[in-house]
Amino acid sequence: MSAAGPHVPDALSNIATLANDRPRLAAALAELFPDAVRRQSVESVARIEVRGGRRAALTRLAGIDPVAYAATRNHVDGAVTRLSPWIRHGVLSIAEVRDHALARVRVPEDATKLVDELGWRDYWQQVYAALGPAVARDVEPPAAIRRGAPPLSGVPEDVLAGSTGSACIDAFVRRLHETGWLHNHERMWLASWIVHVRGVHWLAGADWFLEHLLDGDPASNHLSWQWVAGTFSAKPYIFNRANLESFTSGVHCAPCPLLGRCDVEGSYEELAARLFSSAPATRGPLRIPPAPPWRPGTRGEQPRRPLVWLTLDALADTSPAAAAHPQSPRIFVFDQGWLAAERPTLKRLAFIAECLSEVGEIEVQRGDPAVILPARSRELGCDGVALADTPCPRVRRQAEAIAAAAPVSVEPWPAFCRRDRVRDLGRFSRYWSQVGRSALEPTASPR
Repeated sequence: MSAAGPHVPDALSNIATLANDRPRLAAALAELFPDAVRRQSVESVARIEVRGGRRAALTRLAGIDPVAYAATRNHVDGAVTRLSPWIRHGVLSIAEVRDHALARVRVPEDATKLVDELGWRDYWQQVYAALGPAVARDVEPPAAIRRGAPPLSGVPEDVLAGSTGSACIDAFVRRLHETGWLHNHERMWLASWIVHVRGVHWLAGADWFLEHLLDGDPASNHLSWQWVAGTFSAKPYIFNRANLESFTSGVHCAPCPLLGRCDVEGSYEELAARLFSSAPATRGPLRIPPAPPWRPGTRGEQPRRPLVWLTLDALADTSPAAAAHPQSPRIFVFDQGWLAAERPTLKRLAFIAECLSEVGEIEVQRGDPAVILPARSRELGCDGVALADTPCPRVRRQAEAIAAAAPVSVEPWPAFCRRDRVRDLGRFSRYWSQVGRSALEPTASPR
């Protein structure tokens, strides 16, 4: 990675040279982004095993086993893929992961469970494109009303400190803070306990997760929290100790000081009666029309030599805009608005830097992309900007602002499924019944 032009801060331009030295990289990032240090120490970043970049992603992808995944995915020590950090950042596309899974099985149906889970990410992305910033508000009224006081607006300090006394909850919190990754079951259990037992508003929990997760993405993250809370699902998600013990082999419960008297003891019927009032909210059918294809601006021309803008959704040479314009200069901007809104930790910033280090010649800046990109495009002799398609409303607003002055090209991702007949995103089951079969078809080879 090299910096182009005099506007690039030296410290940012040197990040890539430290990508193979995680302690030095973390120290450099701590100087550049001091707010991140308040949420994670420099020393802890060096201990995280996950590394950003295409090479690490392909190594992980080569090890997936769709059949073992189907049999064990609900267990916290099961054969899950752990590909989510690279998928979230566009280092791997979900179509690429699907194609690899299909190549590993005798018949496509053997990969069904894995493809179904990729389908959830695809679904969340479609809903995000349709709702935009509204994913931070209740999609629909709660499916059940929680007993007790109004929801808390922040995550309690004992939860953040991992000192609740509940062995499972404290273990999940420590792992989230230390590694930036949790098994999907652990995410669901932790979110359910925070929302339904501790009475925290789902948005506070979702924002907290977004700070720490290496795969932090408002689409999958916030909409999953709403699914747990019952503000985007037919009923709230709850769990009991029997469920947790079954999928963790009892590792948390046996030594827990709260064993036999914890908040999730009892049957599901007993828990529901204890947690929720008998009068659920009145709700009508939920309908979410899909968003039309996104094309920023009204200019008809396409840039011939654009400045390629790598966004958080597309941090690899194989992402659509970079692949479509291999000879064009590339740029990544640490967006000040994103830094303020999501408050990423050092581990997330290190992962991003490692992804960028494998892109090759790329300029790295910090600021407002809507201001930086048009100016750099002109200075570098480019005739516009190109980026990969994204549902992110922040990036879309910025691209539309850029398009007022110069052509903007949006490059599509490889198709994961056929959505041309989808008219409603109100429920995953309805969506998947229309597209799930096509998702089991491999990407067509170029003619």
